Amino acid sequence: MFTSYRRILSKPGALRFSMTGLVARLPISMIGLGIVLLVSAATGSYGVAGAISAAYMLANAGFAILQGRLLDRLGQGRVLAVASIGFGVSIAALVVSVQADWPVGWTYVFAAVGGAFLPQVGSSVRARWSFVLDQPAEVQTAFALEAVLDEAVFMIGPILVAVLATTWHPAAGILVAVVACVGGTLAFSAQRGTAPPAHPRDSTTGPRPPMPWRSVVPLAIVCAALGVLFGAAEVTTVAFAEERGHKAVSGLLLALWALGSLTAGAITGAIHWRRGPSVRVRWGALGMACAMVPLYFIDAIPVMAVVLLVAGFAIAPTLIGAMSLTESVVPSGRLTEGMAIMQTGLVAGVAPGATLSGLVVDHQGASAAYLVSVGAGLVAALAAQTLPRSGPGQI
Repeated sequence: MFTSYRRILSKPGALRFSMTGLVARLPISMIGLGIVLLVSAATGSYGVAGAISAAYMLANAGFAILQGRLLDRLGQGRVLAVASIGFGVSIAALVVSVQADWPVGWTYVFAAVGGAFLPQVGSSVRARWSFVLDQPAEVQTAFALEAVLDEAVFMIGPILVAVLATTWHPAAGILVAVVACVGGTLAFSAQRGTAPPAHPRDSTTGPRPPMPWRSVVPLAIVCAALGVLFGAAEVTTVAFAEERGHKAVSGLLLALWALGSLTAGAITGAIHWRRGPSVRVRWGALGMACAMVPLYFIDAIPVMAVVLLVAGFAIAPTLIGAMSLTESVVPSGRLTEGMAIMQTGLVAGVAPGATLSGLVVDHQGASAAYLVSVGAGLVAALAAQTLPRSGPGQI
């Protein structure tokens, strides 16, 4: 099983850029929660803390595609270095504004600027793999590896930031995330030998290659719907455990869900698939929708743990298929932008999903709130069915 992974990681520079990319991605799962812990400790208000965290996430979603476009046009080295410094300065200023009790408006500003500057390392790593590897099967394995590392980030990051904030200092988790982001991103961007070439626009190169929106739009909808599903399921699972008097178990339940995805991602990368990624996206999105249905009927925590573990097996294969399909249909000169569109869809969907499920929990209880995830899964499945069935990566 590990032969496929060993083969891609043996490529010159591959292990180094993948591991530094892993470190640089830690803030994805740490900063939002870190802001909530820091601001709530200083102000006593979870409402203000959540709003500031939302400003950070919305700014990130709004500027990620623009940064992806700049990465394609100017190259990863220049853009990521500037973005990492801007991110580090902005988030450090956010911490100072909270600790020094500045007017809260400054904290909102620094959160938004930090979110806008957050380096798009996940998209850059995948674009780099696409440049380094020339076999579709190897690219598939590389994307599976990155999906597994993403799951690891989302399992480790929240635990790390919570422990640091509660046992050391409320700002400790954020500051560790900043150091990881700036240091990891600068180390990643300094590796020029594996970076894809820039595609600057000038009079000799002509217009940019067209974006294949016929495939990109349905894929973006799939990713956004999955983001809603994730955000809703996380909030609902916490409420489910709390209703049964075991709120602390919610972390274990969500970890099992992530573990199922991580395991499936590792298996996906080791398999040589005969069918194209569009087939896997269609079936994976449908599988995710179906996997959410039983959660509505479950009342016992042990049963929920088993079902969530199994349901997690549909996550990584679907996302790997979406990224593989993006890589196969988007022109190389706009690949990072295409990847950023998918990442933005995922991020943008989480907050609405969490908000909507929270409203349902308040009025109907946790079990009913799982229907939000079911609905989001159905939207993803329907969008996946509209993907073209001919062309690159399509079967």
